[in-house]
Amino acid sequence: MKKTVNRTQDDKYIDSLLRPNSWQEYIGQEKIKKSLKIILGAAKKRKESSDHLLFYGQPGLGKTTLAVLVAKEMGANLKTVSGPNIEKTGDLAALLSNLETRDILFIDEAHRLRPEIEEILYPAMESRKIYLTIGKGPSSRIVALDLPPFTLIAATTRINLLSSPLRSRFGATFKFDYYGNEDIEKIILHSAEVLGINILESAVAMIAKASRFTPRTANRLLKRSRDVAEIKNNDLIDQEIVKETFHMLEIDEMGLEWHDRRLLEVIIKKFKGGPVGVGALSAILGEEKGVIEEVYEPYLLKTGLIQRTPHGRKASLEAYKWLGELKQTKLIH
Repeated sequence: MKKTVNRTQDDKYIDSLLRPNSWQEYIGQEKIKKSLKIILGAAKKRKESSDHLLFYGQPGLGKTTLAVLVAKEMGANLKTVSGPNIEKTGDLAALLSNLETRDILFIDEAHRLRPEIEEILYPAMESRKIYLTIGKGPSSRIVALDLPPFTLIAATTRINLLSSPLRSRFGATFKFDYYGNEDIEKIILHSAEVLGINILESAVAMIAKASRFTPRTANRLLKRSRDVAEIKNNDLIDQEIVKETFHMLEIDEMGLEWHDRRLLEVIIKKFKGGPVGVGALSAILGEEKGVIEEVYEPYLLKTGLIQRTPHGRKASLEAYKWLGELKQTKLIH
């Protein structure tokens, strides 16, 4: 059934409508889809739950969406929770004990699970048991509860923060890669169809180039372009509409945001192109080291605008060239 959206529906609801509903609608990550079809198909043939799965990669690449599709493929109920929301061992025990046969438990931001929470997962994943301590002190006792067959799908942007014992208990681990422009353009065209808007191919190409190789960003730029077109009483998104959208959001044609350009300018102007340590960048930019490493750097590294060296970060020749072009167009000063 074709999905459509009207103009009065809010962004969150629109985001849910833009999510693919089937393997066919899910564009990109072909290697992962091919492997999953084998794993899930074999499990269905044996009439068993799938093995536990670990998804990792940058935000917005489709990890949650694929978890939903895995549940649909297996005809299973999906229960979703975020790692930071599991504060106590009792919270996880309650989640696990309420699972039914072949349910899928999806834990997002799994790298934020506490060590004591991870330890509850070990026997749950291996032998489908959880061990609870009843009482305190000398009179306390440990009770083992059996769990039904279930599948754990964990998603993380920081796989290095998951403990080795936890990582080893997943039957398959998949890295989600950045998307190519061709796939991003397909996603934009599909989303435009769902939103019921007209868009020129040249505008699609502009949005794709600025999408940071990420479907979530592409859809966000498309929605904001729709807003600009709406205000201008224009029923077509063309290049001029996209340019106005970029100006409004303070992004350039490569998808660099203000903080990205600021980071490059600091390396170039204050440190003569680098190398410079992340600690010094953190102090000057007023940002946490983790924000620089997890939010700013991945895209700048992917585009080759900065390089990591043993002595720190360096701006590439491409960064000098791009900032020079932006200054000529007066997008930045």
